[in-house]
Amino acid sequence: MSMIKTEDLIFEYEKHDDEGNVIGAQRAIDEVNLEIEPGQFIAILGHNGSGKSTLAKHMNAILTPTEGCMWVDGKDTRKEENVWDVRQSAGMVFQNPDNQIIGTVVEEDVGFGPENLGVPTDEIWERVEKSLSAVGMLEYRYHSPNKLSGGQKQRVAIAGVVAMKPKCIVLDEPTAMLDPSGRKEVLRTVEELRKKEKVTVILITHYMDEVLGADRVIVMDKGHIVMDGTPREVFRQVALLKKYGLDVPQVTLLSYELQKSGFAIPDGILTVKELIRALEACGVKEMKEKNVKAGQDGAEKAAMYQAKKEPDVTPQTQKGTPLLELKHLHYVYSPETAYEKEALKDINLSIYKGEFIGIIGHTGSGKSTLIQHLNGLIKATDGTLYYKGENIYGEKYNLRELRNHVGLVFQYPEHQLFEMDVLTDVCFGPKNQGLSPEDCRERALEALKLVGMPEKYYESSPFDLSGGQKRRVAIAGVLAMEPDVLVLDEPTAGLDPKGRDEILNQIAYLQKKRGLTVILVSHSMEDIAKYVDRIVVMNHGSRMYDGTPKEVFAHYKELEKVGLAAPQVTYMMHALAAKGIPVDVNATTIQEAVEEIAKVLI
Repeated sequence: MSMIKTEDLIFEYEKHDDEGNVIGAQRAIDEVNLEIEPGQFIAILGHNGSGKSTLAKHMNAILTPTEGCMWVDGKDTRKEENVWDVRQSAGMVFQNPDNQIIGTVVEEDVGFGPENLGVPTDEIWERVEKSLSAVGMLEYRYHSPNKLSGGQKQRVAIAGVVAMKPKCIVLDEPTAMLDPSGRKEVLRTVEELRKKEKVTVILITHYMDEVLGADRVIVMDKGHIVMDGTPREVFRQVALLKKYGLDVPQVTLLSYELQKSGFAIPDGILTVKELIRALEACGVKEMKEKNVKAGQDGAEKAAMYQAKKEPDVTPQTQKGTPLLELKHLHYVYSPETAYEKEALKDINLSIYKGEFIGIIGHTGSGKSTLIQHLNGLIKATDGTLYYKGENIYGEKYNLRELRNHVGLVFQYPEHQLFEMDVLTDVCFGPKNQGLSPEDCRERALEALKLVGMPEKYYESSPFDLSGGQKRRVAIAGVLAMEPDVLVLDEPTAGLDPKGRDEILNQIAYLQKKRGLTVILVSHSMEDIAKYVDRIVVMNHGSRMYDGTPKEVFAHYKELEKVGLAAPQVTYMMHALAAKGIPVDVNATTIQEAVEEIAKVLI
């Protein structure tokens, strides 16, 4: 018997007017036929709005079909009497663990599901202990979930589902908000559960490298299944995936770009080992004295590309007063209480006009706390912050004026939306700057155009938009205020590859066209390497490194020790060098890697 089966599944969301009357419907799932066997690892990919999350919600009867059928472990989800059994069979883990953790203590949260299933008390605690052990969180059973990192919270959320003993776990972008270490923790946990508990795993993700171990990869577009095959069968079709707004693993993309450059590289390469074999088959020139030595671990290059800790890196093109300057900044949460925590420790940082700066760090490293100081949302416990040479903590300083110049887009930008329609929401900032209605509208229209928001949505409620669309509107709302500094906290988390690239390309365009200073907080090392000129690494509230991408990522081993990583390209280049292929290990982008490898191929 199939674990999951659909037959001509159709689901339509109802559209309502302001009075709540149904005025139409939007089809999100369109005649989907799917069969998943017990114990399989299935990955579902698709752009934002493709229908993948809607399909996932059918798998534990959060939603039921408008037409057609959905069976979970043989139970028809349309029948009300089956819903309880369906939700026992298929547990669901959402993108943001904070949305599904409700207990004040970890063990209570994990026991919540079994308790609602009527499991006897003694068995509940047995399940709690076993589930926490399975996800490596037993030592935290008496901790408050609020004090855990993002990766730890997500493991608790998974334990809560595992404690209900489901036959299937559906994970809807469980790693979207996590740092590289947290992503690895969650994926390792899921894989161990699949092997030990024989659980069927259905993973929805925008990280292409997370699905390489899947039995099948399913691609959705406009509510349809448009591709279905093994990872190799799907990822070898690079152009088609890009058409659907998706991407491929970086090693596959590197191979594809080398192939386009005229080298005889086969389709569908998924691992570095396969790439090395392909390059060796092409033939590699003899190693020259200037090339990187085979097997070099990066230590020599790290010495050449030494990222500075002190003093700040000051771009040679920038002179005079920094736009923003932080001097000996400290910040303590909940001082003089049991929850006191020093979030920032003696931060010294100078930011100059026109810079594109990336801030990286593990969850809890102080990144978000740091950027909330930049427009005065948080006041330092100690130290000083200057904007254009003026102390923002001065008695007569106008913080409202500062916020007109330093715009902040939060980690969950959809939380910044509140107006009745998109255009009115984007007008809110300019309106508070005292602009006329005509000027507000002009600013809003320009900002919406800059972020690629289609005009047909301008009169829509922002709450009816997809996650990616909400993100664009929130960014437009800040851009409409025409700030000098744009600060973005994980602006692309949860976005599909096409949406991610569109937003980051637009931000990079604005940075160059307007001389905008951009500060980007991100967990994606690939995005950081591609877009920024300078990286600040935070670790436990302190500035660990400050330098160019090459300078910082030369320390990839040290970054791994603090829960971070380098771009996948960096690891690929080190692996090639270790096999005697004379490449420069310090390439950080696909384009740099293609150019470097092309030099050594015959």
